[in-house]
Amino acid sequence: MRALVYGVPPEDVGVPEHAGPLVQNLARTPTGLRDMPDPVLPHEDWVIARPLLTGICGSDSKQILLDFGADAADNALAAFCSFPQVMGHEVVAEVVELGPRARGLEAGQRVVLNPWLSCGPRGIAPPCPACESGDYSLCWSFTDGDIKPGIHTGLSADVTGGYAELMPAHDSMLFPVPDSIPDEAAVFADPFSVSLHAITRHPPPRSGRALVYGAGSLGLCAVAILGALYPDVAVAVVARFDAQAELAGHFGAAKVLAHEPRSVLIEELVAWGGGRLRQPLLGLPMAHPGAVDVVYDTVGKPETFEVGVRVLRARGTLVKAGVHAPGRWEWSPLYFKEISWVGSNAFGVEEVDGRRRHAIEHYLDLVTAGRIDLRPMLTHTFRLERWREAFLAIADQGESGAVKVAIDQR
Repeated sequence: MRALVYGVPPEDVGVPEHAGPLVQNLARTPTGLRDMPDPVLPHEDWVIARPLLTGICGSDSKQILLDFGADAADNALAAFCSFPQVMGHEVVAEVVELGPRARGLEAGQRVVLNPWLSCGPRGIAPPCPACESGDYSLCWSFTDGDIKPGIHTGLSADVTGGYAELMPAHDSMLFPVPDSIPDEAAVFADPFSVSLHAITRHPPPRSGRALVYGAGSLGLCAVAILGALYPDVAVAVVARFDAQAELAGHFGAAKVLAHEPRSVLIEELVAWGGGRLRQPLLGLPMAHPGAVDVVYDTVGKPETFEVGVRVLRARGTLVKAGVHAPGRWEWSPLYFKEISWVGSNAFGVEEVDGRRRHAIEHYLDLVTAGRIDLRPMLTHTFRLERWREAFLAIADQGESGAVKVAIDQR
C-alpha cells in the first residue's frame, strides 16, 4: 500500500524565499510517501479498513512540522510510541476485511475510528482498572502485549493510521456511521470527543462564563459543545486567525477576541465578565475578583496560561487540553486565587444528559438529532499524494484560511 511515513530520511525540497519557520521545517521533515506492505491482523478480532477521509490532528501537524517548542526533548510520553509511524487517527473509513473473531461489523460498512490501543485491542485480559471504567485514554497497557508501544493508532509502528490506503483496527475501535451523516461531519468525531471530555469532566457553572482559548479544531468543537449542552453559559473565544474568528461567531460565541496584545485581551475579558482589573508594577494586569469561571485552553502554551489565570475568578478552573512543549510562565495568580489547573487527556466513556456512553456515540447521536453541525470547519481537503500542500496550508494558516484540513482518499 501507499502510505505517508514519519521516520524516513528527509526529502530534498526547496523553500520559498522569506518562508516562515514552519514552512522551513516542512522542507526538512523526516516524512515521505512510501510503498509498504499491506497491514496484517494482529489478532483474529481485528479488521482492515480503507480510509476515506482523515482529518489532520494538531498533534500530527506539530510532529510533521517539527513544531515541538524549544524544550520538547524531555517528554515522558516518548515512552509510549514506536517508529516508523503512519499517522492519522481522525478517520472515516470503510471496512474491507474482517478477522474470523471480529464482531459487530460488516464488509462495506462505513465507520469512524476510536484510536486508543488499550487493553482490548492489545488482547490483554482482564482489562486494567482504567479500561474497566471506560477511561481508555488512561489505559495502563499502552506498551504491553504483542503490539509495539503506542497510545493510539498512528503512534505505534505496528498500527498504521489513516494517511495510508489501508488501516488495521480492533473491532471495538470502529463505530458504524449512520447513512444520514456525511463523511464531512463524521470526520470530526475524534476532535469533538476530545473537547467533550474536557467540558463534561470540568463543566462550567449554570449561567456562568467560559473562555475557550484557541479557535482551532478543539476550540471550535468546544464552542459548539457549550452552545448545545450549556446554552445558559456565556462563551468568549480567543482566535488567532480571521477564519477561526468567523467560525467562532458562527458557532455561537458571545465574544470573539484577538490573541494579542495580551494586555488588551485581558482588559476586554474583564470588561466582558465584570471583574476588577489590578495593574502590577511590571507585566500583565490581573483580574481580582475575576471575570471567568472556567478556561478551556486548547493551545497549551505559557503565554496562554498567563492570560487564563489572570482572568479566572478565585477557585476557578483552567483546563489544559492543548499540547505544546513546556516553558516558564508567571503563575503567581494560580496559588493566589487558588485556581485548579487540570489536564484533560482525550476521551472514553462520557456522561451527557445523564447518559453514559462512548464519546463517539454521543457525537453521532447529537449530529443525527441536528444539535451539532461541525462541517463548516472542514476548509481544505487534499489527496494523499498532495500531503505536503496539506501541511503547508496548516503551516501558513493566516494566508490559507485553513481550519480543519483533511486527506481525502474517496
